[in-house]
Amino acid sequence: MADIKRAAPVAGSGGRPLSPHLQVYRIQMTSVSSILTRITGSAMMVGVLLAVWWLLAAATSDAYFAVADRVATSWFGDLVFTGSLWAVWYHYLAGLRHLYFDAGKGLDIPTAEKLGWVCIIGSVVLTVITILLVQ
Repeated sequence: MADIKRAAPVAGSGGRPLSPHLQVYRIQMTSVSSILTRITGSAMMVGVLLAVWWLLAAATSDAYFAVADRVATSWFGDLVFTGSLWAVWYHYLAGLRHLYFDAGKGLDIPTAEKLGWVCIIGSVVLTVITILLVQ
């Protein structure tokens, strides 16, 4: 069989690429906010599964609960629960942001970008405050 050679991507007029590439594309805050909302929505399930496993282990036996408790209170459990806490706060603030958008406000790009930063920074601050209050 003969080797099939693929043609190089064809450049548009002026030698520019036909589609945005990583060298010229700047990630937009509105895209980051949208992606983070989806990631945090899914990531919260990891914390929920760990908590449910811990509760089921408590209802099963002392030995099984000791194993689940060791995992839940380890560095891994702390990481999962802290990440889930941040995800809850981020998801909450992003929900408020979308309610604001649904009212027809803040739809211009500068305001939408500022609100994206508010969600990210606000969720980190609220996570730290929650951790300080719980300890």
